[in-house]
Amino acid sequence: MSTEFWVTMLVYAVTIGSFAGAVLSRLKNIEKDQAKHNGVLERLVVVEQSTKSAHKRLDTLEETNGYRRKPETE
Repeated sequence: MSTEFWVTMLVYAVTIGSFAGAVLSRLKNIEKDQAKHNGVLERLVVVEQSTKSAHKRLDTLEETNGYRRKPETE
């Protein structure tokens, strides 16, 4: 086998290695973004639960004090 063959193989190997490195780097960035997104969703669920609980407490207080809401007009 000639020297040209091995030089070509080396160039291909370097090219494939650099492409694989770029892909892996991008995947790591996507994983970080996904983790941030999951954290936001978890906090949103907690906020929704807290809001639901607050509305229930307000409804209970309104019923206890005889408060009636005005009908909403569209």
